Amino acid sequence: MDLVVIGLGYVGLPLVREACRAGLRVGGLDRDTRVIDGLAAGRSHIDDVSDGEVGEMLAAGFAPSADASVLAAARTMVICVPTPLSDEGGPDLTAVKGAAATIAPHLHPGDLVVLESTTYPGTTEEVLRPLLEEGSGLTAGTDFHLAFSPERIDPGNPHYGVANTPKIVGGLTEACAQAAAALYGKFVAQVVLAKGTREAEMAKLLENTYRHVNIALVNEMAVFCNELGVDLWDAIDCAATKPFGFQPFRPGPGVGGHCIPIDPNYLSYKVRSLGYPFRFVELAQEINDRMPRYIVERAQQLLNQHGKALKGARVLLLGVTYKADIADQRESPARPIARRLDRLGAELAYHDPYVPSWQVDGVEVASAGPDLPAALAGADLAIVLADHAEYEADTLARNARLLFDTRGRTRDARGESVELL
Repeated sequence: MDLVVIGLGYVGLPLVREACRAGLRVGGLDRDTRVIDGLAAGRSHIDDVSDGEVGEMLAAGFAPSADASVLAAARTMVICVPTPLSDEGGPDLTAVKGAAATIAPHLHPGDLVVLESTTYPGTTEEVLRPLLEEGSGLTAGTDFHLAFSPERIDPGNPHYGVANTPKIVGGLTEACAQAAAALYGKFVAQVVLAKGTREAEMAKLLENTYRHVNIALVNEMAVFCNELGVDLWDAIDCAATKPFGFQPFRPGPGVGGHCIPIDPNYLSYKVRSLGYPFRFVELAQEINDRMPRYIVERAQQLLNQHGKALKGARVLLLGVTYKADIADQRESPARPIARRLDRLGAELAYHDPYVPSWQVDGVEVASAGPDLPAALAGADLAIVLADHAEYEADTLARNARLLFDTRGRTRDARGESVELL
């Protein structure tokens, strides 16, 4: 094997696909046997890789496995395991440590290990390196190469993927960086060398913290623009015409996915260990976390204005994924919104072309069925939470009795029955 990818999820599987396309002999290791069995049968479990592409990967020699023996003949190992938020507010490195313990007995002189899992600056050197050295008896930077390369996957993005998104690489030594750059250079158009592993780790957190803070800014502006009678969507569109010094961000019902609501906390966690508060991140987290509550309050006000109480009202949630046109529900704000609406007595149903069944706290939420116009007509209030392409403005405005649009789908089809966030 030229390469074994450990963790075959939203990050690992697209990486495997591009490496296979470049002609590399690729193995994959994942502890979830259902994932392995599905891949071996040609079935994908993520949005960005199709079943047909899995078939092409298998034909190119891709060997998915739940057995660590797949590492025995590998010269390069890339760790793409999840790093969820721990109870202390930092990354839960259990899977990273597990991957290190699995890799170490199979390390040979000259091998390359790359960590792609998002984490705080210092993890590669302070956590991963000692585990690999202790388990292998080899020295990083001398006997084997060690590097960090942050994943930059944007699920559902039709324009940018692994191959055409610049790849940042930070090595423990210059030789480590060059080894990792040589690997990624085989299937990524541009490789960017960071000064070291810590700078590469920080780059990923900087990217996501920038988005987190700016999303919080427009979310807070949405709250007071509603009180001021200002159309924030139009103001943003106008500001976006400036060809320099401004990048548009738009409000929504909260933030979802792994990156935005989770990753900036890793940096805040590390900074707090130095005795400093990271006030920007903490404030952004507070603002974005309270958006689901605000959405429910606005929904209640909207119903009241039309002579209907929230308790007993039929409320339809449109889109329960965290972003448009994918099935990924990680950290979706739809769940806290549904939870609060249910607690206040609303009769909930949902519509989502990408989610055949949906649960909140283990309880099945009623599906409104595939007929969108009928679902809209049967609800006292419909709330747009994910701006799927299927949710055309005219369809929403024409069929909904009352519509609360948190994603700006109906900016050009406003009426008495339509309200924007």
